[in-house]
Amino acid sequence: MTETSLRKLLGFIDLAPGVLPRHGWAFLVAAFLSIGLMIFISAGQTYVLNVNLGIPDNEQGSITSSLIIWTEVVALLLFIPAGILIDHISRRAIYAAGFLLLAMTYAVYPFADSLTDLYLYRCTLYTFGFVAITAALSTVLVDYPAERSRGKLVATVGFLCGLGVAVIQGFSALPPWFMSMGMNAIEAGQAMHFAIAGLCVCAAVLVVTLLKPGVPVRTRKRPTARDIFIGGFSEARNPRVLLAYSAAFIARGDQAVNAFFLILWGTLAGKAAGLTPAEALAAATLTMFVPAQIAALVWAPILGPFLDRFDRVTALAICMVLAAIGNLALLLLDNPRDSIGILFFILLGIGQISVFLAAQSLIGQEAPVARRGAVLGAFNVSGAIGILLIVLVGGPLFDTIDPRAPFVVVGMINVLLFFGCVLVLRMAPSAASPDASSSPQIADEQANP
Repeated sequence: MTETSLRKLLGFIDLAPGVLPRHGWAFLVAAFLSIGLMIFISAGQTYVLNVNLGIPDNEQGSITSSLIIWTEVVALLLFIPAGILIDHISRRAIYAAGFLLLAMTYAVYPFADSLTDLYLYRCTLYTFGFVAITAALSTVLVDYPAERSRGKLVATVGFLCGLGVAVIQGFSALPPWFMSMGMNAIEAGQAMHFAIAGLCVCAAVLVVTLLKPGVPVRTRKRPTARDIFIGGFSEARNPRVLLAYSAAFIARGDQAVNAFFLILWGTLAGKAAGLTPAEALAAATLTMFVPAQIAALVWAPILGPFLDRFDRVTALAICMVLAAIGNLALLLLDNPRDSIGILFFILLGIGQISVFLAAQSLIGQEAPVARRGAVLGAFNVSGAIGILLIVLVGGPLFDTIDPRAPFVVVGMINVLLFFGCVLVLRMAPSAASPDASSSPQIADEQANP
């Protein structure tokens, strides 16, 4: 058996020298768990707000947006130090530490007695764990594949991350089952969180024992904050790069709105229909959020060849239309519990993944080789700013105007960026750096709790 065949993963992914198939398989399982375990905070937080703290329905949107904003602010301060740390310590140690911090978050979250407790847990334990896992996932994704298989591993990991989100959100259906066994609502919520915490511990054991130890002899140079804000954003003089940054802004904002406000809307609607908070959360997750995620998973491989066939900006324009339809169509859905609602959630999932993939495709093409790290860093910062601003506006609108208001805000920005695409096609009709194709790290873009 040749060295090459020994380094095959899934039969078609070649691994980098020194990376064994068992390392690759462990990474695929870790990728499946990573984003799903981070995103579960959306369901867990909704449960705690309704059951443990009894927050009035008309305040939950603003509180949710505030928690997201503070998480993003702290995370932005930590990402560059985390990148430096992960290049000097074993990848698997940082990865495992991230999972253990998530486990601690979920172990204490259902014991929160006040909003202050939620802010404390989320801005410390959760955010440190989120940053560690995100940094480790994106770094190992760079380390493990041979160059000729890089795109294949990125696509595989992207699919597994999305599948993990859909599967792990199913844990939100556990509280009604625990209550049927005699637990009260608070105890059932604690048991649900303990189950997720246990899964986090299993993930930590997996990565610390089966991932490749140490760090590569040569590690990629990570951009500094100065590189990103001076070098990265200076590339926005290229209209196509500026458009990609704008697309990242709305793609991440859209993901945040879907992850939190969709579940919150469904939970509040379920409570209004007479369900217990536990039943309402389970119904919202399984009939609204999960169908949107499954639609995104099915649509992604269909969209991929389309993105390669057309000019990247043209493809992004079409994807903006899909996203606008998905978000603005919710104006026609008065009650998210209606049976026809699943069609709207499918459209929502298709639109969200379309903009996400089209934005990645465009920045991958346009990022110049000499400044690729800085440009991708600026791309990810643009996405974080999108989360901050959209949830800052969307949360109060959710409470005071209508639960569909955050989606309308996103849909209107989709429409504006469609016209931006048309303008860029007139100003810069061809790619600036056609040889610069590369995929931005999916972890930085998918993790949007």
